[in-house]
Amino acid sequence: MEIIQDNAKKLVQIWLTRQETEDAAVQERLKLMYAQWKKQKYMVAVFRSGKEDLQRSTLDLLAYNKKRCAELAVQREKKEKATQMEL
Repeated sequence: MEIIQDNAKKLVQIWLTRQETEDAAVQERLKLMYAQWKKQKYMVAVFRSGKEDLQRSTLDLLAYNKKRCAELAVQREKKEKATQMEL
């Protein structure tokens, strides 16, 4: 478990391995930590290690984002043309 506390932003990041995610004792310890930080009005973000192939998932996400950006660009162009035709 890695804990990164940013006092300036009132943010706590908790990074868990797969084993820690499945460990009941760790989960109970986290509940106590959440309560402590909540009293101090911190936001807690927990990052859990996944079971999928990170490289494949990242490539899929990048491909989706590239496609989505292109779709949005086409939509903007169509909207601009429609606006120009109205003038």
